[in-house]
Amino acid sequence: MFGTILLILFTLMLVYVLGRAATVPLVTRRMRRWYLIPVGLVLWVVFFLGRFFGHGGEGTLAAVLEYTGMNVLGAVFLTFMVMLAVDLVTAFGLLLRRWAPALRGWALIAAAILVAWALIQGHRAPAVVRHEVVLKDLPADLDGTVLVAFSDTHVEKILGTGWLEARVEQVHGLSPDLVALVGDIFEGHGGPPAGAQEILARLSAPLGVYFISGNHDRSNGDVLDRAGFTRLDGAWTQVRPGLVLAGVRDLTSHRRRNLGGDPVGEALSVRPRAGTVFLSHSPLEMERAAAAGAGLMISGHTHGGQIWPFNHLVSRRYPLVAGREEVDGMTVIVTRGAGTWGPRMRLWKRGEILHLTLRSPAV
Repeated sequence: MFGTILLILFTLMLVYVLGRAATVPLVTRRMRRWYLIPVGLVLWVVFFLGRFFGHGGEGTLAAVLEYTGMNVLGAVFLTFMVMLAVDLVTAFGLLLRRWAPALRGWALIAAAILVAWALIQGHRAPAVVRHEVVLKDLPADLDGTVLVAFSDTHVEKILGTGWLEARVEQVHGLSPDLVALVGDIFEGHGGPPAGAQEILARLSAPLGVYFISGNHDRSNGDVLDRAGFTRLDGAWTQVRPGLVLAGVRDLTSHRRRNLGGDPVGEALSVRPRAGTVFLSHSPLEMERAAAAGAGLMISGHTHGGQIWPFNHLVSRRYPLVAGREEVDGMTVIVTRGAGTWGPRMRLWKRGEILHLTLRSPAV
């Protein structure tokens, strides 16, 4: 159903973009308008093959189809948004009638620049974003503990094992005391790529590697279990006396399935007094986590919007799309995620890995 809806939306956007491009002097001076029809058909077929054959297929051809189809989707979407902005300003040509076609030409040029920049940002290595967090109840002897956290790698065909191996090396280069994987490590619609478990098993830290499940992980979390990581789906563990790490399965999926209950409260219950870091893939129920005594909450899922203007749409559902905020005395950090979903594009900021230095209030 999702794929069908996506195909319909893509078709509508493509028809709109090509229809408006047919009015641009820069285009019509260089080709006949009907030439845009085969161009549109090629783009539509590329997306269709990428979504319905590449997405669920295996092998190199499937990977190429999905990568190309998803990036065509991203390019058409950005062109649609820029062209629509020009049409809104000109009331679809009713205002500035003389200049409207030329403005649409500039919109095509602007869209091409945005697509190129989004592709560059989507292919860059994640940035390392550093925070110092004063964690209540953290003892003085744990002051300076380094927690490296990342989410939303979406490893499968578009982001494969080579990319994953580079991320493992990037994390090791940060010399973490402990590592947290905050969900959506795998794309989820197929099995994990061959060799992914072996690569992940190289990820280590003196105080351990921990993970929670995101909405895309599904049964692929078993790979993380076999890699030797500690699962925190609805549980807590005392990393060292005075430092607790707790987590829940994806709260967005929990709400969609109407499972009820109090997963946040249950995950944080009956634990010792200690500095508590709470992992939740979706940035939801922040107030509940703060009320339960967590001092730091780390989330992902939103991708920071990934491609503008999705950040504005995501903000209608999640109170914090990316960045840091204080909620009832608890620090909340929502990461943009290390990878991408769908198009290998990011506009404006590239992905990120969190480097968190935990500070004791007693120091």
